[in-house]
This record gives sequence, structure tokens and C-alpha cells, in this order.
Amino acid sequence: RVAARRGVRDALQQGGVMRVVDYFAGLGGFTLGASMAGASVVAAVNHWRLAVDTHARNHPEVAHACEDLTRYDPARLPPFDVLVASPACQGHARARGVASGSSGDARWDSSRATAWSVVDALEVCRPRALVVENVPDFARWSLFGVWCEALTRLGYAPRVQVCDAAEWGVPQHRPRVIVTAVRGKAAPPVPSPMRAPRGIGWVIRWEEGVWTPVASKVAATRARVARGSARFGERFVMPYNGSGSGLTGRSLDRPIGTITAADRWAVVRGDFMRMLLVDELRHAMGFPDGYVVPASRADATKMLGNAIVPAVAATAVRAVMEAA
Repeated sequence: RVAARRGVRDALQQGGVMRVVDYFAGLGGFTLGASMAGASVVAAVNHWRLAVDTHARNHPEVAHACEDLTRYDPARLPPFDVLVASPACQGHARARGVASGSSGDARWDSSRATAWSVVDALEVCRPRALVVENVPDFARWSLFGVWCEALTRLGYAPRVQVCDAAEWGVPQHRPRVIVTAVRGKAAPPVPSPMRAPRGIGWVIRWEEGVWTPVASKVAATRARVARGSARFGERFVMPYNGSGSGLTGRSLDRPIGTITAADRWAVVRGDFMRMLLVDELRHAMGFPDGYVVPASRADATKMLGNAIVPAVAATAVRAVMEAA
């Protein structure tokens, strides 16, 4: 592995920077991670105009396309070496209340079908390597085996593993399936740095935001706050929209649960509470200060909740670069 890392480093020093295309680029977690790994992202494609514009503000050096990738011709892409992709997860995620692999709902069938765009790009462009990220239920999709077989038939033997972003030092448990593949070679694992868990309290800005009285909330929320206060004291986090973390919330000394595309997590301070700030969500996702997100809270939350943690992306991209 040391020799492999040295080989990547030497190639970079000689100007042989690997070129990356980011499919379903969203906010740009994969693009930022690939850049951290020493690659050059040459193109980013996404169907949502706001996401494309936001990505362009953060990565103006990248060529951008606002396209539906299920209808996109990969032959339009510039030459590249590594494809990274985060196909739509909504059709797989059980948080949506949709049974894994179920069919009959056109919205979720269409969402799951976005994964085939990856196969199209591999067949047309034959890049050296691939990294795909999705929710754990992606691997339970009824067609996941067929999807992997398609990659294999194109010369890519995929490796599937689950990585939890908390092991990369972000204050969030975020398990995600990571698929790696290298054309004509064995796919590498994504090595975990196994860092000590970081508590969500690390990102909380206690003097900022608009705090509302707990007494003004519905009975179920007041009851959860009371149970959390009895267990953790005056300050803790809890799911405000949705379930999770039991009936008492979660200690500030622990990583938070998965940050989702819908506003979910609240922080309690004595008799007052508020939702996590966008800046707190940004830091819990591992994006740096100054990284641009939309002005709308709903849009920013959606993009952050759908993103890959950049440090995880960097490790995965570096692994396939070394193996390619």
C-alpha cells in the first residue's frame, strides 16, 4: 500500500493527474473528496438546476451540465479516468417507507433506475475505475445482483462494503454502501481510518439561532424533552421530525444519527430548543467553512442530507486511483 501511494504521488508530480467525472453531483461531496485525493474533476452532471449552480459556485473549474442522467449520452463527456456517482437513493431508503426492492410506484421505480446510468457510462466510456455511493438498502435492491453482474460483464469486478462516516471523524453515524471497481483488476477496499467518535456537541453554536420554548410544543415533544433532560441534563439533541434515538434523544458526546434531506434534528438547551443550524449541518457533514450552500434552509438541508461526506469520498477515490 505504501508503494501504491508513492506511485499515485509520483504520477501526480509528473502531471499524470487522474481525471474524474461526478455523476449525480449534487452539492459536491464527491467532487471535493476527489480533489482532496489529488484528482482533477473535469465534469459534474446533475438534473437539478439549483444543485448545478451551487456546485459551480464551489467548483468553478469543473465543466457542468444540468441533465437527466437517465437520458444523457455519456459520449458527450470529456475524457476521464474515474467515474464517481451517487444515484438517487429515495427509491431504496426505508426511511421513505418504501419496502426495499418494491415495485409498482412509478416514483421509486424511476428513482432506482438511475443506477443504470452508471452502467451506461461504463459501457460507453470505459474509465479505469468507479466509485458508487448509496444508502445501505441499495445492496438489498432486488436488481442489485443484476446491476453488479452488468459491471462485471464490462470488465469491472465490484467490491461492496458499508462505511460509517463517524469513523472519518465527523460527528455523525452515516452508514453508506460504497462500491469500488477497477477495470481488469481486483477492486480495492475502502480503508477506514477508525478515528475515535466525535460528539455532535462539537458543532453546536449555543448562542446562535432562534430558540423557542419547549412549553410551546406538542405534548409528544414535551414528553421526549422531559425524558431526555432526565437522562442527559439540560443539553442534548433529539429527532424532532421522525423517530430515532429512542424516546430520550442523544447525548452531545455521541455522533448524531444520519442527517437526512428533510429537516430532522433539534437541539435542546434547558427550557428552549431549536433545529440544527445549516452551518451545524454543514460541519456535521464534513464540509469546510465557506463552502457555499443555498440560501433557502430547505434547499440547503436537502443538498447536505443527500451528499457524501467528503473525507469518505476522498478515501474511496484514492483507493481506486492507487489500484487502477
